[in-house]
Amino acid sequence: MAEQSKTIVVIGTGYVGLPAALLLAQAGYDVVGVDINENIVRAINEGVLLIQEAELQAIMETPEVRANLRAQSTPTDGDVFIIAVPTPLDDRKKMADMSYVDSAMEAVIPHLKPGNLVIIESTIPPLTCRERITPMIEQATDLVVGETVFLAHCPERILPGDIFHEIVHNDRIIGGINPKTQDMAAEVYASFVKGDLYKTDDISAELVKLMENTYRDVNIALANEFNAVAETLGIDGPQAIQLANKHPRVNILSPGIGVGGHCIPIDPWFIKEVDPSNSRLIFASRLINDEMPHKIAAKIRHAVRDLDNPCVVILGAAYKPNTEDMRESPALEIVHLIKEDGYQVKHYDPLVPELQYESLVQISQEADLLAVLVPHTALIEDLEAHRTEIEQVMRTPRIVRYQ
Repeated sequence: MAEQSKTIVVIGTGYVGLPAALLLAQAGYDVVGVDINENIVRAINEGVLLIQEAELQAIMETPEVRANLRAQSTPTDGDVFIIAVPTPLDDRKKMADMSYVDSAMEAVIPHLKPGNLVIIESTIPPLTCRERITPMIEQATDLVVGETVFLAHCPERILPGDIFHEIVHNDRIIGGINPKTQDMAAEVYASFVKGDLYKTDDISAELVKLMENTYRDVNIALANEFNAVAETLGIDGPQAIQLANKHPRVNILSPGIGVGGHCIPIDPWFIKEVDPSNSRLIFASRLINDEMPHKIAAKIRHAVRDLDNPCVVILGAAYKPNTEDMRESPALEIVHLIKEDGYQVKHYDPLVPELQYESLVQISQEADLLAVLVPHTALIEDLEAHRTEIEQVMRTPRIVRYQ
C-alpha cells in the first residue's frame, strides 16, 4: 500500500485520468481528481462512474476508494501532479492544440513546492517537456526542473472498452530527464501496474507514444490502398488480403471506413509537426485514411443512384466495433457527408444511448439501403438472424457492409 500521507492530484478525469485516479486511490494514495466539468466532479464525489466499465465501477464502490478519492474543480497542494487532459489536433494548422495542457500547468504551478513530481500523461509532441513545460515552471517559480522539482512523461496505454485490463496489465514507458525523476515516477505506477515499467528519457517517451499509434495508422492506410487497388482490378480486396496473410511473415490489417478515436488519427501529425522532412510516409498515410469517409460516402451514393429520394439507414456511429466511443469517428463524417447531399438518412448504433433502436426490422421499414459502417458483434449477429425479415420490410432490399 502507498503512504497515506502522499497526495496525488490528477488534472483531467476522463478516459485517462479517472481510471488512474481510481487505481491510485485503491493503492492507498490520497487522490484529488480535478475537472472543469462540475457534472463530472459531482459524479465522482457521489460514486457515479461515467465510463461504462464494470471493473472500474466496482473499484469506485470499494471503501478504500470512497475514502481516498475526492474531486473538485480546481487543483490543490500535493506531492504528485498528473496531467491527463486532451491534446486535440488544430485542424487548420495540423498541429497539436496544447491549450488544455497549458491551462492545466498554469493551474498547477501555484501549488508546486520543492520535491514535487509532475507527470504528463497527455499525448504531446516530442520536446514538449523540455521546451514548453520546463520553461513554464522555471519562469513562474524558483524551482529548477530535475533538481528541486521533477518532470516526467508517462504516456497512457489504454483501449476504450477494456480500460481496466489495459491500464493494469500493459507495460508502461516512464520518461524522465534524469534517473531520479524516472525512479520517482516508476514508484507511482508500480503501485497498480502489473506490466513491466521501462525507464527512459522524456523525449524518447514522447516519441514512443506517437510511434505506437502512427504504426497502426500507416498499416491501416496500406490495407486501404490494397483494397482500393483490388476494387480497380474488379476483385475482392478483403479476400485478397486474407490470402496474402497466408504468408508466414505477412499480416496486413483489414481495410475500413477510416480511422477514429482520440489517438490514431491525431498522433501522427505530432511527428510531422517536429520533423516534416522525415515523415513523408506518415503524412501520406494520414491523407489516405482521412480520404476514406469521402470514398465510403461516394459508395453509398452509388448504391442508391437509380432511386428517387432514397432512404438510407446507417448502422454504426462509434469509431470502432464494440464500443460506444464516438471520438473522431469516421462514421459520423460519412453521415454528415450524405446528409449534406440531401439524402434521407437515419442513423443508429446499438451501443450509443442516443442512437439506439427497438429492432433492426422496425428501423428498416421502407428503407432503400441498410449500410453497416461499424460491425459491432451484437449488431452483425442480429442482422444475420433477421436478414429475411429485414429485407421483406425494406422498400428496396439492399444491405451492404462497408467494413
